[in-house]
Amino acid sequence: MIPKEILDKVNRIKIYTSHVVNNVFAGEYESVFKGRGMEFDEVQEYQPGDDIRTIDWNVTARTGRPYVKRFVEERELTVMLLVDMSASGSFGTVNTTKNELAAELGAVLAFSAIRNKDKVGLILFTDRIEKFIPPHKGITHVLRVIRELLYFKPQGRGTDITCALKYLNKVTIRKSVTFIISDFLTSGYQKDLQIANKRHDIISVMVTDPREKEFAPIGLLHLEDLETSEKILVDTSNKNSRLGFAKLAKEHKDITLALFRQAGVDCIQVNTEQPYIEALMRFFRMRERRKR
Repeated sequence: MIPKEILDKVNRIKIYTSHVVNNVFAGEYESVFKGRGMEFDEVQEYQPGDDIRTIDWNVTARTGRPYVKRFVEERELTVMLLVDMSASGSFGTVNTTKNELAAELGAVLAFSAIRNKDKVGLILFTDRIEKFIPPHKGITHVLRVIRELLYFKPQGRGTDITCALKYLNKVTIRKSVTFIISDFLTSGYQKDLQIANKRHDIISVMVTDPREKEFAPIGLLHLEDLETSEKILVDTSNKNSRLGFAKLAKEHKDITLALFRQAGVDCIQVNTEQPYIEALMRFFRMRERRKR
């Protein structure tokens, strides 16, 4: 039996994110992702006026008469959420933790999908695949996805994006719109990202916290890497220490964003300090301009 406090929180997120989807993102998701392409339907005998570029030469050669391929617009999408559940996601110094923000973002994307009768699937990962929920439709299914996003207890602590991408290609047959929600505090996944993006429409959602890019001058600070348990003592009152940390953080972010560009992957940047709605709207507007 699911505890009442869990059901209450799932219901609160359902109410809020449903409001966001219906009143803020109404039409945005559909205009960006619907009618994204054409899929093969059948072959028919050539008729005067048919586009000769659609001739199926194999069937034509077999039958001795010209046949053309007919296509129909893709209407139903599969939306996959690949969500990083590594230990660094429990960090948060402002309004929420990165994991909580990731869960709310996942809920908004999931409700946007089912509102347009698309399927939604979920892959939770750390340094291993933690849980897979196959794509389905419906409010009951989405509530299960939200519940797992909020309350799943992972076994691993590290991050292996390569593992998640390979698993995605293994369990999905058709092309999907795939959102990878992570802080991307790892490396070594560029090749697999490029491979996955050739098959799917991969969109990265980078979740950060302000204290990950700069320290406040508050004196001696004991820090622990949540994924490796490595500990360090930092004097944040030392200007050089603060500048050195900020430089390293910026370099990692710049490298990650460059990696996305090279792989042809769009990136939505959100953080625990600011509302994520504007970041999602910028993404939708950018995708809409690109379609024109």
